[in-house]
This record gives sequence, structure tokens and C-alpha cells, in this order.
Amino acid sequence: MALYAIGDFHLSFTVNKPMEVFGPEWKNHVERIRENWLKVVRPEDTAVITGDHSWGRNLEECRRDLEFIAALPGRKILLRGNHDMFWDAKKTWKLNEAFAGKLSFLQDNFYPYGNFALVGTKGYCDEGRDTPEQVERLLSREEARLRTSFELARAAGYQKFVMFLHYPPTSIYERESRFTRMAEEYGAEAVVYSHCHGRKRYGDSIRGYRHGIEYKLVSSDYLKFIPELVL
Repeated sequence: MALYAIGDFHLSFTVNKPMEVFGPEWKNHVERIRENWLKVVRPEDTAVITGDHSWGRNLEECRRDLEFIAALPGRKILLRGNHDMFWDAKKTWKLNEAFAGKLSFLQDNFYPYGNFALVGTKGYCDEGRDTPEQVERLLSREEARLRTSFELARAAGYQKFVMFLHYPPTSIYERESRFTRMAEEYGAEAVVYSHCHGRKRYGDSIRGYRHGIEYKLVSSDYLKFIPELVL
């Protein structure tokens, strides 16, 4: 039994959104995701997919994309990304009901993995598009959701955590953030995130060990579409 992570599939079985326009590394990316997944992930494994699953604007447009993910081997836990328009943030329970036994959705909850709790939220980092007031509102909202995830896991008796975000935990001008501080507060073993694309963004990302916590970037193009082993 192993724990893997990967993010940013950007599937578009129903809508017309070819990813090749973003660079040659995205050529045939859906086939590469499937082939690499089948080589790596076994039925008994768990994989967390850290957001941006589909370009669809609603659940019907995303259904074929989610069914593609559901058909892959292993237990699949999905985190919300900034492009996941199908996901009503206040009704994650509806997705868990609709895809019960096929997919699990991580927000305002947690999932057990051995003696670890898998916690997470979409997160947010300032990329210069929002006003200071919007930045504070979005950061506070995601901080509260992440704390809910940690506290539910702690109340269930878990003391070991792996923390998942869609956005990187720090903006490019930060060495720490409320997300890195929360990871340290709860003693997370690792912080796993995606969202970053292209060599420049890879370089801006927080990676490796800091204050005893391992930070992993798992954007699919960064990983060459191969799921990354976390535990």
C-alpha cells in the first residue's frame, strides 16, 4: 500500500480545450497520464489528485473527465483546484454522495491513510490579480477550511498528517505563510501542492525540507505525468 499525489490533469473530454497550446510538454498528456498511472499505482494504493481536474464549467461537462479518473486503479481522493467550476465549495458532501465508491472529495473533511490523516484545502497564493482586501478574504477562508480539516482529524485521534493544497503554500515573495505555519503547528510530515506550470514557476516553488517538513510540487507537467510517491 502506497500514497501517491499528482495534480493538474486539465481534462477536457466534453469541452474543446486542447492543452498543447500551453507547450509541447502537454502533447498527448491524457494518454500519458493513463499509461503512467497504470504502471505505477496499484489497486491497493491511494492517490491524491491536487486539483484542476477538468476544464468543464459544470458537473455535466466534467462527468466524462471524472469518470476517466474514477476508472484508474486505486483509491482516488480529489482536492479542489482554481479551475474546478463543477465543485460547489459549500456542498462537497453532494459530490461524495454522487461518486461514492468511485471518488472521494477533500474539503472541510479528512481521509485516513494508515495512521496518517490526509488533510487539505484549495489554498490560495497572491499572484498579483486581486486587491489586498480580496487577498485577505481568500486567505482567511482557506485557512479556516484547512484548520477544520486538521481539527476533525485530530478529534478522531490522528496525530500524524499529510497536508494537501492546490495552490503553493507561499507566494513568490514569501518565505513562510499562514499555511506553512499551520503545517508546523500541527506537525505535518509533508505539504503537497501543484498549480505551478513552466520552468520559472517550478523555480519559484518551495521544495525540499524546511523546519522538518517536506514540501512536494506535484503539478503533472513537472512530474512528466508520473504520480509522485509521498509515503
